[in-house]
Amino acid sequence: MKYTKQCPKCGSYDILYAKGSAESYGAGSNIMCGLTTYSAVDVDRYICCNCGYVEHFVRTGDIERLRKSKKIKQVE
Repeated sequence: MKYTKQCPKCGSYDILYAKGSAESYGAGSNIMCGLTTYSAVDVDRYICCNCGYVEHFVRTGDIERLRKSKKIKQVE
């Protein structure tokens, strides 16, 4: 949906974008890499208004921060 602007499940073009954010006490759409909100990585969401399907994306520049985090584990 991020690139095609079309839902892969139902084919709808009625898509909403919710920008990720880090708010007080770790609230918001984010992944905590440390103890404070300053360490949070925002997670953007794309939502289909027809079927409700949601895709989550981490910005490319934040992926290395996730790799270095002691809280995030590599899938083996």
